[in-house]
Amino acid sequence: MRLWPAIAMAVALIPRPTFAQTNCLDPVELVRMDAEWEQALLNRDGRWLETHLAGDFIWVHNHASAVDTKTALLEQVIAPQSDSQQTRSRVQSDVEARVLASTGVVTGFTVVDRGPSPIRFNFMRTYALQDGRCLLLGNHTMVVPSVGQIPGGDS
Repeated sequence: MRLWPAIAMAVALIPRPTFAQTNCLDPVELVRMDAEWEQALLNRDGRWLETHLAGDFIWVHNHASAVDTKTALLEQVIAPQSDSQQTRSRVQSDVEARVLASTGVVTGFTVVDRGPSPIRFNFMRTYALQDGRCLLLGNHTMVVPSVGQIPGGDS
């Protein structure tokens, strides 16, 4: 009878795999990982980015105004920032995930507040299962103009 508590304790102490080591190709898990991506950018967490980005990661920014690789993004994350460059918040909405074979795509919106006014982005990110790990392979972001900025839109 005393063996069961010891077994339970031993099982509890077994290290659990990190999210990146599990099968993230479940829509709920992909949405969770994508929220971690947003937090890593907000907190300038180079360790998370180094671990979760594919070696050939690419980020295409608004209207292809810039294209970042994993190396370029990591350099930006560790670079000092002035107060005017500091991101205050990153808030996601309408996040959805789709999976096909060993690839997942997450879409939605993120409102990024760097001041003076928050900017709303539409995003599409591609995650791929590689060597048992889920990695962010590609990110595309596009500014969503306010209604007054849309050609033919109401002011």
